[in-house]
Amino acid sequence: RYQPSKEKSAPIAIVLHPHPQFGGTMNNKIVYDLFYMFQKRDFTTLRFNFRGIGRSQGEFDHGTGELSDAAAALDWVQS
Repeated sequence: RYQPSKEKSAPIAIVLHPHPQFGGTMNNKIVYDLFYMFQKRDFTTLRFNFRGIGRSQGEFDHGTGELSDAAAALDWVQS
């Protein structure tokens, strides 16, 4: 879920979910609460599922691909 700020120069918050092997998804309560906390403070906010979680493509690969996912998300938000 992506929510841009009204201000172009607003800070960016990308909220990453807990480890998927322990039930972590972008809909985790803490992730959800943090997303809306940052949004209320006028950050550009993004939360997403790592590869292989929910409807995301790919497979969990013990952290390597997940780092790439986070970097790609940051690149996308900044573009």
